[in-house]
Amino acid sequence: MTRVLIALLFIVSAASAQAAVRIKDIADIKGLRENQIVGYGLVIGLNGTGDTLRNAPFTEQSLQSMLENMGINVRNETTSTNNSSRPTTLRTRNVAAVMVTADLMPSIGPGERMDVTVSSLGDATSLLGGTLVMTSLRAADGAVYAVAQGAVTVAGYSVGGQAQNVSQGTPTAGRIPNGALVEREVQGSLHEMEYLVLELKNPDFVTATRILDAVNRYAGGRYRAQIAFERDYRTIVLSKPRYVGPVRFLAEIGELTVEPDTPARVVINERTGTVVIGRDVRISTVAVTHGNLTVRVTEMPVVSQPAPFSQGQTVVVPQTVVEANEAGSQVAILSGVDLQRLVRGLNQIGLKPSGIIAILQAIKTAGALQAEVIVQ
Repeated sequence: MTRVLIALLFIVSAASAQAAVRIKDIADIKGLRENQIVGYGLVIGLNGTGDTLRNAPFTEQSLQSMLENMGINVRNETTSTNNSSRPTTLRTRNVAAVMVTADLMPSIGPGERMDVTVSSLGDATSLLGGTLVMTSLRAADGAVYAVAQGAVTVAGYSVGGQAQNVSQGTPTAGRIPNGALVEREVQGSLHEMEYLVLELKNPDFVTATRILDAVNRYAGGRYRAQIAFERDYRTIVLSKPRYVGPVRFLAEIGELTVEPDTPARVVINERTGTVVIGRDVRISTVAVTHGNLTVRVTEMPVVSQPAPFSQGQTVVVPQTVVEANEAGSQVAILSGVDLQRLVRGLNQIGLKPSGIIAILQAIKTAGALQAEVIVQ
């Protein structure tokens, strides 16, 4: 199983090394990004699965404020005997307080719709069958950019009685497809930008240089000009020709393919036993052996009975058997000229993922692993 796992990692790494990717898949346009918006609202119409108003006072306050805005006074009621007022206690279980979140796409205009996510705040057990009341969604600047309302779609459920409960998924969170109506457009557009800037998702000097060369090579044949220059290892500035629109220009540049460079890195997850080795990882020549010591402790209590007519007592005498077994292991020489030879050397030892993790950490401590080790 270990050999299959390591061979699979090698195949994936080798295939990714030889495959070129599009520029638009590894770089973003500066200024064109998503914006997060959030709002607080109420979901109504729940079948007794909403918040307990005594345990969630914010739900009761929100419900009272909503009804007051509609001209219904539910905070105080007047008695007929002495015309005095006392607070009204709401006992509904069909309302739940929720947070509504969404990502505002770039260049989205007023009147367009987008999906929103609804998540419960109180002790509601399910949002199934509920309807979100009109909720304003605000961005970090405090302005309202969208308004959400509609029926909540919940994938999970929770059904139970006094002795058993069956649940699947998360019934206290759901989505409203096309549930938000955009009211305001995000400032900034492509036509207002003097220069178009590409920002790498994984900054790297080699990758930035390859993108620069690919863009200038394409522009030299199409536009007869060099239009790209690097600002740093993360950003590349593009000078758009005047007679070409920004949309067409970015579409042409985004389809160019380059081979991104990846750092020499080993990622280790000890909890799941996952080891990912980058293609540029190198190991200086070292000799490695890994022993497998197994210690087994077995308790075998023995009943001791006294001899006849000895007036003794029957007792349980503890008896412990300790067995130590160390399986034979072989010494392998690892020399990481390339990833294939490194994988072949690890396969010769025949280790489990835990053993591979221990060996890689030991080789790094010895200074022979020429890569960055990240332990998750």
